[in-house]
Amino acid sequence: MTYIEMMLIALGLSMDAFAASISKGLCLSQIKHKYAFIIALFFGSFQLIMPLVGWFLAKSFAVYITSIDHWIAFVLLSFIGVKMIHEAVKKKDIECCSITVIEIKNIIILSIATSIDALAIGVTFAFLPNVDISIAVLIIGLITFCVSYLGVFIGHRFGMKLGKNSEIFGGIVLIFIGTKILIDHLGLLTF
Repeated sequence: MTYIEMMLIALGLSMDAFAASISKGLCLSQIKHKYAFIIALFFGSFQLIMPLVGWFLAKSFAVYITSIDHWIAFVLLSFIGVKMIHEAVKKKDIECCSITVIEIKNIIILSIATSIDALAIGVTFAFLPNVDISIAVLIIGLITFCVSYLGVFIGHRFGMKLGKNSEIFGGIVLIFIGTKILIDHLGLLTF
């Protein structure tokens, strides 16, 4: 897997956290870099840890299903992508009261919820050849951190409309990567 593909997967995965960051920024009565940093740190950390957990779990049984690993990657990435698009389309705009303090418990729950897809990506990485998991999780964590940090400020300024569109974009990216993995492995487009 190339660095570009890893970055695209990371970008796709980070869209849930981006949307959640936008909603948090929308609800903050006063925007502070400290708040944005805390939110981004939690989202980025969970997005870094979850694929690692998925990878370790899947590595234990990867040798038994290597003949269908490309199909597993395609199905998981496509499923996550379709799920993200579906959730974004059906999601209602978030109404919130203005908050002045970040509740860590709330951020942890959001971090877990937005990183469940990353767990499945970690499983996918276990079945793909040439994936350096340490580099992959660092890229995912860093991109999610940066996107989430920006999301807080964007949410405070522009509102929730971008959140839905970002999740749709992320879903499309994941479906595209899954399809590319399948096509590459089956040799359907050889030049």
